[in-house]
Amino acid sequence: MTKEVNYLLGYENLKIVQDKEMFKCSLDSILLPNFITLKKTCKNILDIGTGNAPIPLILCTKTNAHIKAVEIQKEVYEMALESVHINKLEKQIEVINADINEFAKEYNDYFDYITCNPPYFKLSELSHINNNDYKTIARHEKTLTLEQIFKISRKVLKNNGFLGLVHRPERLVDILVLMHKYNIEPKKIQFVYPGNSKEASILLIEGAKNGKPGLKILEPIYAHLENGEYSDQIKTYFS
Repeated sequence: MTKEVNYLLGYENLKIVQDKEMFKCSLDSILLPNFITLKKTCKNILDIGTGNAPIPLILCTKTNAHIKAVEIQKEVYEMALESVHINKLEKQIEVINADINEFAKEYNDYFDYITCNPPYFKLSELSHINNNDYKTIARHEKTLTLEQIFKISRKVLKNNGFLGLVHRPERLVDILVLMHKYNIEPKKIQFVYPGNSKEASILLIEGAKNGKPGLKILEPIYAHLENGEYSDQIKTYFS
């Protein structure tokens, strides 16, 4: 492992432990915690597939809720533990090394909110699998499928509790079909574009368990300017 400690992307008050051989924290993990609807009554949050814990770290700047951050891979879990420790957030973030499918068996109607930056790609015989096991699990639905996320959410969320996902726009139909199947009512969607002249590359979506119908399509986010710098929309998250 080639671990290093960096400032979390755009956040000068938060540090994160990363490994050069693994995926580093990306914009996806910054966008999701800034997109979701956090109510003052929120007490318990579950972050599924937390990685090295970027989403819980940012959530701590927005809420006092207790956060359970679940990560299946031992080495990545250990980086999450270190990330939480160096920011002195052990009292608010509990990092757990477990398969979320097993972890969820212990909870029913418990969490106010679930966040998840899941594997984006379906796993098939034609999938291009990376030799790095970490990257395979992070990119492909090898240990966690999209349907399992919604099945778990229906079980462990409180009634009217929320699920927030960051995903790829091409999976939107799959997501909406599974939301309907597992009684997660879509409430808001936002598309993120790399720049003004490019197709959307990121999808942000939020749904409520047994929620009432009413879907909002938010204004798009344009992540970068023509010179490659982050747009003012993105910079507001860092301020």
